[in-house]
Amino acid sequence: MIVGIHHAAISTPDLERLKAFYCDLFGLEEVMRFGWEQGDELCDRIVGLDGSAAKFVYLRGANAHLELFEYAHPTPKPQHADWRVCDHGFTHICFEVTDIHAEFERLTAAGMRFQNDAPIDALGMLHVAYGYDPDGNIVELVQFPEQEQEQEQGTKGDSASLTSTPLHIQASSGGRAGGGRRAGGQ
Repeated sequence: MIVGIHHAAISTPDLERLKAFYCDLFGLEEVMRFGWEQGDELCDRIVGLDGSAAKFVYLRGANAHLELFEYAHPTPKPQHADWRVCDHGFTHICFEVTDIHAEFERLTAAGMRFQNDAPIDALGMLHVAYGYDPDGNIVELVQFPEQEQEQEQGTKGDSASLTSTPLHIQASSGGRAGGGRRAGGQ
């Protein structure tokens, strides 16, 4: 039985920079750190590479996990500079938000680049914005309007929202955001 999506993974040339981006700006928290040197046969079998060496961090959000890998060997190929969301392979990671305009402003002020000047209203079904992490991976923000209405009315109906447990991002010193929390203090 498939339970659901557990995590996505991104390979990066700068593990600490990408970890800071997802932890500081999206409220994910580091829950594990691991690495291996060349000659680790088990890790080579798992990742399907010969002579691999890497380090990674495992991040947790409210309803999913994200793994970030930095490989030392074999030498990784950089992502094509003109890579587009329609090209084959990993296309984007999406974060559900409760106030897309506020998050768009906060992330823009923190230096995140977006494809548009503002979130897009997709025919009233959702609001969406596509931007980029420091490695050029596409990051989507999505807000489902019915979730906002349910919160205002104190009701719970059928929603396209995957979670009723939003991340609460709190600004920390230096104007950067961090401190991801689940509703109810979990």
